[in-house]
Order: sequence, then C-alpha cells, then structure tokens
Amino acid sequence: MTEKIIVIGANGQIGTELVNALRNIHGAEQVIASDINDPVYAIKNTGPFEFVNVLDKENLHHIFQKHQPTQVYLLAAILSAIGEQKPKMAWDLNMTGLIHVLDLAVEFKVSKVFWPSSIAVFGPHSPQFDTPQYCVMDPNTVYGFSKLAGERWCEYYFAKYGLDVRSLRYPGLIGWRANPGGGTTDYAVHIFHEALKSGKYESFLSAETRLPMMYMDDAIRATLDLMNAPAESLTIRSAYNLAGISFTPTQLAEEIKKIIPKFEISYAESDPRQAIADSWPKSIDDSYAQKDWGWKLEYDLPAITADMLTSLKKNI
Repeated sequence: MTEKIIVIGANGQIGTELVNALRNIHGAEQVIASDINDPVYAIKNTGPFEFVNVLDKENLHHIFQKHQPTQVYLLAAILSAIGEQKPKMAWDLNMTGLIHVLDLAVEFKVSKVFWPSSIAVFGPHSPQFDTPQYCVMDPNTVYGFSKLAGERWCEYYFAKYGLDVRSLRYPGLIGWRANPGGGTTDYAVHIFHEALKSGKYESFLSAETRLPMMYMDDAIRATLDLMNAPAESLTIRSAYNLAGISFTPTQLAEEIKKIIPKFEISYAESDPRQAIADSWPKSIDDSYAQKDWGWKLEYDLPAITADMLTSLKKNI
C-alpha cells in the first residue's frame, strides 16, 4: 500500500527531522509537510508543503480532502515554558487542534495517527524515580494537563471510533538540526551551542536537576518503530512511556569538558522553568514499550555529547 502522509507542525524540533526520515522511507512526494509558518530550510526544497492552521478546521478539512492521507502526524503544540506565559492560548492550540485532527481522521478514514505526549503528564505526586506507565498523574502546568487530556481523547477515539492513534511520552529531546521550541529541557540543546560559540553557559536549571532526556535520532526511531508496529501488539492506547537517559546539567557539563576542557558552566539564581522541572520525574520506566514493540535505546550521554559537538561544529 502506498502511504500518503501529512505532518502538521513540520517546522518544529521533531517535525524537521521526522519529515526527512519519512521522505527517505516513503518518497518525497508522499510526505506533505505543513505548518502555520514558512517552511524551514531542512524541508523547504525536499518535497510538498502546505500552510496549515490546526485551529482553522475548514482549512484543515481542505488539506485532508486534497491529499487523502493514510497517516497523519500532529506535532503542532505550545510547549511547557511558553505555555506558562500564554496558558489559554496553549490550551486552545493543544486541545482544539488535536480534536480537529481526530475528527478529520475519522471522517477521512485515516489508517494511523501519531500525536506526541510528554513526561509533563506526570506531576509532584507521581513517583519520581522509574515512574511507571500507570500511576498518580497530577500535572501542574498547562502543557502537562493538556497532554494528559490529549491522551484521554486519543484513547477515547480509539475505543469509540476504532481510530488507530499512537503516542509516546517523550522525555526532553536533544538534537542539532533544529532549534528547540520553548520547553523546560531546552538547556540541554542551548548548552552545546554556547560551548562552541563562547566556551561558557549559564543554565536556567540548577546544577543537580535530574531529568530524563533523549537524543533526537533515538526519538525519531522510536516514533517510526511505534508507527510500524502491528496494531495487535500494542497494549497502550493513551501514550507509551519513553525513558531515554537521566542526567543533571553538571553531568552534561562534565561530558562537554572531556571534549572542550576550558568549558565553564554557571547557574541562574532563579528561573520559572525550575519549578516545572522539579515537578517532573527524574527517571522513567518504559518496560511496556520494550515488551510491546521491542524498543531499545541506542545513545548514552557520551555518545550524545560527542555527536552533538561534532555535528554542530560543522553547521554553525
């Protein structure tokens, strides 16, 4: 079967890399990148592009009707840090956009939908270490509870309409091909840029703030592995935990110093993102992903550090 795939929110940190990966697999013309803004350099000249506003259902309906997609990846969202600055806008975009896409996916009989969740669905009363798939979930950010509500909508559409929606609770994501989008874990991308540019970095998170993180190559591979898994092997229809590796800004800085010995890190006195980070898990249990679709992490902290610095040095 020939796939026709729409990626909504293609200009973002995940979308930029996912579009290229999908085009390499299915062919450039089969993957329609879409975003509310002009296409970024990485996808501009490699295949079709449509301007899409997920809050404009009429516009979205036209795109579905025009392309008749077999798969849709909905990546458009307002992330955690920006979401706290614009809470009602974040809720509207993250929720209304998802429901628009789910409704159209049912109407146009889309075979599979991917929508990303996040470790932000957990909160201060969730277990902090090896956070399990099922536990207390009391997120205290707009981003977090929009993702938790989104998970419930995805499972609802699967149960009520038979829509094959698949999702991952991404940890913090680290990549060099695109800029991060305003999340609490963005320090782990900014630090590499500043290490190469100035040899120093002021972290907005404290020295011992431990968070689950993942290299973008692993995140893209996990996304494609989940989407390629047989439907009958999937036991989670909300969103799968995805663990990555857990480290602190201090540990990341020490890895960078092994390659750039004169690198210096300092820490901001206070930043609103610290409170968000403190409410999130320190490590994640992703045993369901391992069991159901054979998930296995490839990049550890030394491998991430080496690849980020090598790749950025060539591109900045």
